[in-house]
Amino acid sequence: MGRERQQSHDTGKVDTTCVVFAAGTYFNERPSIPHDAFVVAADGGLDHARALGIRADAVIGDFDSISGPVPEQSGTIRLPEEKDDPDLLSALKVGWVKGARIFHIYGALGGRVDHSIANIQILARLAAHGGIGYLFGDGTVVTAICDGSLAFTADAATRGAGRMISVFSHSDQSTDVTERGLKYQLEHATMLNDTVQGVSNEFLTATPALVSVGKGTLVVTFPIEAGLPHVERLHAFSGNLGALSTAVSAALATPRRSA
Repeated sequence: MGRERQQSHDTGKVDTTCVVFAAGTYFNERPSIPHDAFVVAADGGLDHARALGIRADAVIGDFDSISGPVPEQSGTIRLPEEKDDPDLLSALKVGWVKGARIFHIYGALGGRVDHSIANIQILARLAAHGGIGYLFGDGTVVTAICDGSLAFTADAATRGAGRMISVFSHSDQSTDVTERGLKYQLEHATMLNDTVQGVSNEFLTATPALVSVGKGTLVVTFPIEAGLPHVERLHAFSGNLGALSTAVSAALATPRRSA
């Protein structure tokens, strides 16, 4: 499904892909594991990986939603129940340290809407540091791109012809937004995160499609039939997702009442 590995426009190297199994809904879709991918199971996602006969290279979480035993292996990382970082973000941090900049994430859509929103926010965090993540679920893919573009080939667009592609600004303001090769064209526009301007566009038959942003972060949803796009970025990115955190920030901590 789509490209198994993606080439970095900035460095010319091929980035490692990390496949993450989260604990949410799988919609009877069988995940595709790219060759040489690093596989991480986040908490209850381990149950899904086991059911599919897939062995995770790393397992991480507080294991409050796992039904089977916690594996005794070198790649098992146990986290406390009370912490700032959700299990999915911790899983992505593990993959990032292993060199992954492309993340295929299953079980992160559907179910609890607050989890879905949180997972989309995590996509934006990935994009801000030059990574890219794809959430797969119910025939739809969700991704985020920062200061760059997503290009779909004519063949890919034809597979998704007539299906919806939607574009939202995650940043307060995203500038120089262009949408080409779609039913509704957009050239060098400004999109805001409190204004709906890019919902329910459509792929055209035999027409390559492009979604790009000069400055800002876009969240893009598209049909799984279209396959994964070619990603290019306008500049190099720095920073990382941060170290694994088991702390509760002072802003979130509340004093416990004595009995």
